[in-house]
Amino acid sequence: MTLNFPVILNLAVALGVCFLLYKMQQAHASFTKRVFTGLGVGVLLGAAFQLIYGAPSPVITETNAYLDIIGTGYVKLLQMIVMPLIMVSIIAAILKLRDASSLGKISALTIGILMATTMVAAGIGILMAKLFGLSAVGLTATAAEVARGDYLKGHLNTAQAISLPGMIISFIPANPFLDMTGARKTSTIAVVLFSIFVGISATGIAARQPDIFDAFERFIKVAHAIIMRMVTLVLRLTPFGVFALMTQVVAGSNMESIVKLLGFVTASYSALLLMFCVHLLLISASGLNALRYVKKIFPVLAFAFTSRTSAGSIPMSVQTQTSRLGTPEGIANFAASFGSTIGQNGCAGIYPAMLAVMIAPTVGIDPMAWSFIVPLIAIITVGSVGVAGVGGGATFAALIVLSAMDLPVALAGLLISIEPLIDMGRTALNVSGSITAGTVTSRVLGQTDMAVFNSDAAVNLDADEKAA
Repeated sequence: MTLNFPVILNLAVALGVCFLLYKMQQAHASFTKRVFTGLGVGVLLGAAFQLIYGAPSPVITETNAYLDIIGTGYVKLLQMIVMPLIMVSIIAAILKLRDASSLGKISALTIGILMATTMVAAGIGILMAKLFGLSAVGLTATAAEVARGDYLKGHLNTAQAISLPGMIISFIPANPFLDMTGARKTSTIAVVLFSIFVGISATGIAARQPDIFDAFERFIKVAHAIIMRMVTLVLRLTPFGVFALMTQVVAGSNMESIVKLLGFVTASYSALLLMFCVHLLLISASGLNALRYVKKIFPVLAFAFTSRTSAGSIPMSVQTQTSRLGTPEGIANFAASFGSTIGQNGCAGIYPAMLAVMIAPTVGIDPMAWSFIVPLIAIITVGSVGVAGVGGGATFAALIVLSAMDLPVALAGLLISIEPLIDMGRTALNVSGSITAGTVTSRVLGQTDMAVFNSDAAVNLDADEKAA
């Protein structure tokens, strides 16, 4: 890869934007304002690259490769701290609780909300597909879409082999040290379970061996303080990461393909927005101010939207829930961890439901018949647990559902050209669902710090920056 003048010019502009974001940080501009600036400027710069060079331009490809150092580099830093954050935070929370029944209530409520909202998301996906008249009948496939269809058919056996009992077994950490490396798709849940065992074991010796328990508790406090400081340092880079990721996405988008499948894009985002409104209704029903809630979680959703990673959003989600929404760390970690793998409203709820309704007419099935809708919603709800066991969340969620409903999976490949654009919204909704689950669980159990939630002061991250 050689640097030529247009690429150098593009990178100089990008560095200028990064310098602007740095100066905003030095001037103590709010975290939300900096993230919003990075997002907005990224859209404008990416659109400018499209306008000047055209979509399939080598200049854009080379520019994006260098921007990837910032964007993907930031995502990798977040992924680096996910496992230590989950483990230390959950152990610390259990040491404070010293009550297994409270732990059971937190887990049951969190998972219950995630599964219930996925069921609602499936219903919304069906409704939007019907209202927009989506159908795969008559769609033609390009070479890329045919290849994608063949890929999906090749992975069909993997999806069909997934079962709920097998998935639950895969959550159990046979080798917790392996799971701490993130080697398995269910590693996040496995680390959560291992951390619970460590925390419960520690509380079990509190009365009999208080000296050992006190020493372990001090160690966890020190580790927790260091990890949270690490989280703060990484999250300071969020505006830069969001800017680079957004520029890459907009600059590299194929506008012709987006226009061709505009109906599906519009229907998808209508469904995503409607489901987000359901989240806000749950927040309002729990007695919290929905508008204040939206303002506080916006930076997390912006990052999830641009990065397309639910797991990478965990550190930022936990920080936002604890520092801005007043949710205890234990609940925040449970919600963020489980929400990244179970009951994903966007990837495992809306998307496979819309695909099923869209594809059903190609084999002579009425997608609005109750005999089709009821089993579809049931399969989506149960299948949303199975998504955690394989890669490519939304793709495999679709494979599980389409194969279970005996529908042709290859037709899902027709959407390959707009997949990244839709996946951005799906990921943001997934993260919104996990934060909603944590916030509502905390509120129902009476553990929300309302002084923190009602505060208009800057998030702790900003306070740390001012003190640094």
